[in-house]
Amino acid sequence: MSQPLAERMRPRTLDDYIGQQHLVGEGAVLRKMIDAGRIASFILWGPPGVGKTTLAQIIAHRLETPFYTLSAVTSGVKEVRDVIERAKNNRFFSQASPILFIDEIHRFSKNQQDSLLGAVERGVVTLIGATTENPSFEVIRPLLSRCQLYVLKPLEKDDLLKLLNRAINEDVELKKRTIKVEQTGAMLRYSGGDARKLLNILELVVESDSSDEVVINDSVVVERLQQNPLAYDKDGEMHYDIISAFIKSIRGSDPDAALYWMARMIEGGEDPKFIARRLVISAAEDIGLANPNALLLANAAFDAVVKIGWPEGRIPLAECAVYLATSPKSNSAYLGIDHALSLVRETGNQPVPLHLRNAPTKLMSQLGYADGYIYPHDYPGHFKEQQYLPNQLVGQRIWHAQHSPAEEKLYKQMIQCWGKRFEE
Repeated sequence: MSQPLAERMRPRTLDDYIGQQHLVGEGAVLRKMIDAGRIASFILWGPPGVGKTTLAQIIAHRLETPFYTLSAVTSGVKEVRDVIERAKNNRFFSQASPILFIDEIHRFSKNQQDSLLGAVERGVVTLIGATTENPSFEVIRPLLSRCQLYVLKPLEKDDLLKLLNRAINEDVELKKRTIKVEQTGAMLRYSGGDARKLLNILELVVESDSSDEVVINDSVVVERLQQNPLAYDKDGEMHYDIISAFIKSIRGSDPDAALYWMARMIEGGEDPKFIARRLVISAAEDIGLANPNALLLANAAFDAVVKIGWPEGRIPLAECAVYLATSPKSNSAYLGIDHALSLVRETGNQPVPLHLRNAPTKLMSQLGYADGYIYPHDYPGHFKEQQYLPNQLVGQRIWHAQHSPAEEKLYKQMIQCWGKRFEE
């Protein structure tokens, strides 16, 4: 039986690897390490189908070092220790450390991740982890601190078109067919930057057409996918599309749609903690100061899911989704911190004004630290105007109120304190 197209088209060298030029292009960080013949442990974070597993295999082949693979879904602590022991026995003095590739490392338990620490720290193995989830949530801090983190991006349109043309012209099976590509819009849209999805769609369209010439256009692709709704997604989950629809439904104040997309995730077997994390993010990003209780409720829903488990956990998640969707919205804090970060990058490390610095020693007092600082609680209303920003940024506005009922109170308080500075 022939391998699937996506497997047949898996690149074997960096020259054939498509996308991720910020990591493997000429002069990029991973390319330099590979060319030098030595790599440090790292974790690849990115959506499905962008080349995480392929990149690990190419590196192992290029370095000519033993390559071990573990799946976090099927492996336990015993399997981890067995692989580490085999790696020790296969290590030669002149050879780079064996590579241990762990797919879906975010699914490893704390104990499983702990069992890796010693081997990674001593260089018994070079760890390459792959994850579709934010490692700062799912990978324990000691292991994360021993690894570099590289972010892989969804493939761009040009990357996908290059892959499509290569498959049609170079794949041993597709070369036997006459394939005419008239339109690519639907294929690119459905693939969503995922190379595996793109090749699955191509294979589906070609195999379902018995004519002498296979014509590919948008209507053909849509028709084939409607007949085979899961054919272009191996796991039957439109993971990133559905979570995007879920968050946008909350942001758009549509509780019906929010519940529908949540149900789609639940039925698709999504990790409840992933849904809960997205609710916490939405509460902070989209509801924000318009209803500060939203963040409290989202955190409570997260805790409830962890404590009571599944399927009962669906109830607090649904309660939270409805509450967030029906809450007034504000992203003023989100915009404010992004503005502040941009300002810091533009202006560098501005010195803290002397009056805002502590003076725990006599020398610091003599140098003027804390001199002139006004203690607000000593004044009516617990406020007294003074400078808090660095000298070069005096008068700079960063946070701009958005006038929902709850945030209006905050805005009026700032007007009362600062007057014209906060007038929009």
